Amino acid sequence: MLDAAQGRWRPLVITAVFTGLRASEIRGLRWVDVDLGRALLTVRQRADRWNVIGPPKSEAGRREVPLAPIVVDTLREWKPACPQGAADLVFPNGKGRVTTLPTISERVLKPLQRRAGCRQYGMHALRHAAASLFIEQGFSAKRVQALMGHSTIGITFDTYGHLFPSERDDQAAMSQMQERLLPGLATNCNMTHPEPPLTN
Repeated sequence: MLDAAQGRWRPLVITAVFTGLRASEIRGLRWVDVDLGRALLTVRQRADRWNVIGPPKSEAGRREVPLAPIVVDTLREWKPACPQGAADLVFPNGKGRVTTLPTISERVLKPLQRRAGCRQYGMHALRHAAASLFIEQGFSAKRVQALMGHSTIGITFDTYGHLFPSERDDQAAMSQMQERLLPGLATNCNMTHPEPPLTN
């Protein structure tokens, strides 16, 4: 999808995939809340389903999200071409107002997914993709919670717990740690400390 994203909506798709912002947060994002110099955006507002601007979904929704270089470069290129409006939106419609969810679905995602030859997904799938990438990159559960704007760590684990390292991953990591500290040491305890033979 990233390869197939073109034109005026490419910045929206790239930002969604690399930040994990909710659709409402993407639609309500203002330029004043994007610091391209520091590669950081701040979520301070959102646009609800009726396109009304208001506060984030919860207090945890107010957060800072670091930006990947591709996001910074794409937004810097997009800013001079962005339709201007009183709301100072990063991804407005042609008149500078809030872009509706149906517009994003019909004019952005569906054509993009047809070009990419993939299944039809909604905006929320891009948020899930971002969270998966954060976890794959090795971010802790608390960091993922903060980046996603979840109000509790339980929400993070309930939604993405299956993606975090498992007990088997932990055991492999412990074996690797031992190998770095004590190269060549047998990993089977029975081999290094055999039990005495059974006697009658």
